[in-house]
Amino acid sequence: MFPGTLYETHVKTRNLEAAMEFYEKLGLDLAHIIEERRAAFYWFDKKNKREQMLGVWEVPEEEFHRSHFAFKVSYYDMIHARDWLLERGISPRAAFGLEPTEPMVQTWTPTANLYFYDPDGNSLEFLCLLPEKNIKVEQDVMYLSEWEKL
Repeated sequence: MFPGTLYETHVKTRNLEAAMEFYEKLGLDLAHIIEERRAAFYWFDKKNKREQMLGVWEVPEEEFHRSHFAFKVSYYDMIHARDWLLERGISPRAAFGLEPTEPMVQTWTPTANLYFYDPDGNSLEFLCLLPEKNIKVEQDVMYLSEWEKL
């Protein structure tokens, strides 16, 4: 039974309207707003409502802290993720010493990853599971194009 799958996660924001605009740019489907609690809830996948949810909560500056979560995407989507973000005015960010010129691979998992921030500086990630390779890789991270040459 445990650990199950992640159903819901939450991020804090200092400006609910700005955060809502951002998450709607990402294609999340607004499920519900509770204005008096300054909260908005989104379905991750429009086709599979009630499967995974994101809560966005406006808090005062003194209660704000940054967090991180990842969206699992297909290999096709990962290949196009950088351009897709840029088309929406969202800049991918460097991670683990690699510039965001293309997705990177965390070789120990292995996953392809592309990182970016929401308007509050919460760290978001597109993540794609990759087939495992039966080889020893010395680097913990590398560009996806390097991984594909192995």
